[in-house]
Order: sequence, then C-alpha cells, then structure tokens
Amino acid sequence: LLPLLSFLIGASSQEEFLVEISGTTVTITCPLDEDDNIQWELSGKTQDTKERKFIIKDHDSSPANLSCSLGNAKHQLYLNAKVCATCEELDALMVAGIITADLLITLGVLILVYYFSKGRKGRASSAGDSRPRGPKMQRPPPVPNPDYEPIRKGQREVYAGLAPRAI
Repeated sequence: LLPLLSFLIGASSQEEFLVEISGTTVTITCPLDEDDNIQWELSGKTQDTKERKFIIKDHDSSPANLSCSLGNAKHQLYLNAKVCATCEELDALMVAGIITADLLITLGVLILVYYFSKGRKGRASSAGDSRPRGPKMQRPPPVPNPDYEPIRKGQREVYAGLAPRAI
C-alpha cells in the first residue's frame, strides 16, 4: 500500500513545497530558486542543511512545522505525513496490471460457468422419476381418499352441525 500522505502547505507566495515519501524517509524541496545557503528550521530548531532539499530519515509520523528561508524570503510548511517502514510502493502501471488481470480472470470464470451450464439445460435429473418421459398426456383424476365419504342426498343431517357458528 502507498503511504498515507496528508500535509498542509502554508507559503508566503504561490509556490509550493515538493514532498516525497519513501518508506520512513521524507524529502522536502524548498520552493526558493537558489540551491545554496537556504536556512531550514524544523519545529523551531535550525538545521545544518544549506541545500534546497531537506531529508528527514526515520520520520516517526508526528506532525512538524518546517520552514526554509533565504534572506527575507521565508516559506513555511506544516507536515503531517504518515509513513510506514513495511509498506510497499506501487506505481500506476502495476496497479493497472493488477486490475486488468483481475478483470480477465473474472471474465474467464464467467465464460467457463456459461459453457458448462449451457449443456445441462435439457438433461433430466437422476433424483427425479425414473420413468421414461413420453409426450405429455392428460392424467386421470386422482382416486378419492377412502377416509372421506362423499355426501349423499339422504345424509345431509350428519354434516349439518358443521356449519360456522357466530360468536
């Protein structure tokens, strides 16, 4: 995963700092045009570096106020960068390759499922009836259950007491 980077830039002009993160190393490039005699300050302490790039090795992800100055020109930066020693950096080409490979594998699985399910549409299942199926014929009505006797004309009084009652 790429390291999570969130920083705020507060500069006295329209120019911006360039912040690069690799593992736990943070490299900050000052927006001033000169390459020498730049004064760096990290959280109120003056640093020895006089170059345009300032490197923080083994950054502990704690927020820091950083400034670079040359003469009267001063640029300030609030750095809040989350770094990780065990994170892997991915470039855009690798991410595109992973997404493309995933889509191709998914498409391949869909084609295989379609191909193998296409041939099974007309087959009868072995769990069902073992009788051979012929053309559809009309079935005779079911045989009446011998436990229930049909009502005959002379016996209506036996069933007359089963009418719904009003409560």
